[in-house]
Amino acid sequence: MVREVLAGLEVRSNRLYVDGTVGEGGHAVAILSKISGVGELWGFDRDPMVLQAAAARLAPFTSHFRLFYRSYAQLGEVLEEAGRSAAAGILLDLGLSSYLLQSSGRGFSFQQDEPLDMRFDPESPNPTGAQLLNTLPQIKLAQIFRDYGEEPRARILARRICEVRRQLPWRTTGQLVALVQETLGSRAAKSKAHPATRVFQALRIAVNQELAELEKFLDSAPGWLEPGGRLVIIAYHSLEDRLVKQRFHAWDKAGVMRRLVKKPLTPTAEEIRENPRARSAKLRLAQKSAEAGG
Repeated sequence: MVREVLAGLEVRSNRLYVDGTVGEGGHAVAILSKISGVGELWGFDRDPMVLQAAAARLAPFTSHFRLFYRSYAQLGEVLEEAGRSAAAGILLDLGLSSYLLQSSGRGFSFQQDEPLDMRFDPESPNPTGAQLLNTLPQIKLAQIFRDYGEEPRARILARRICEVRRQLPWRTTGQLVALVQETLGSRAAKSKAHPATRVFQALRIAVNQELAELEKFLDSAPGWLEPGGRLVIIAYHSLEDRLVKQRFHAWDKAGVMRRLVKKPLTPTAEEIRENPRARSAKLRLAQKSAEAGG
């Protein structure tokens, strides 16, 4: 949805734009190309390996970008440290990058057998996915699968995970996929999605505290935009999109930010053919009121 992102941000020269989820730099390249060498882009990511890939990809733009090994929720601290007041536009693309799914080796994909890590930042002190499965009480695991994965059989799955760990600790994605298929397979067979989809989503959200990070960002985002500045957020599952939708509505009602699209923009059929993972993307867009202060 690169065209929609550029149009939504209303990218212009001589402005500061922030890609809060820079990943391997796809959107960042498009933004830097649009500002034609007059302006600046800041990219944020919690994965140092991803930032190295982004730096290599953005190298032709020399001094017009800066990359930060930090969460997008820390944008306010970076603005203050740099002596900047606000940005003209901020983008969050909350989907997983191809690197994390295919090359990180940290267990984000249920299609490969890898260590069940799931941390965006491999240096983070946060417990890994395996550690959560091995240590959390059954009731807490059920809550994670229910609240973050909207898994209807969360209690049954949590019970089985706790039964298995008494005999053998959880270590790999292959172990978890096998248990999910054994426990949920018959009922999940009616769904087009793999039975492990919701379980992996829930565990990943818990490991990285993704919803808390998003809420922290949304608490301050209007103050990080200059008057007339724009915010574009692409969400891929209902939990994230619901948070964004509710906050955009509240801002609009309070006169802080104006929603520029009432219904989210979605990918074209051609984009979905080229990238099937984009099929669930929902893009929401808001603009800070010209009268609003920081």
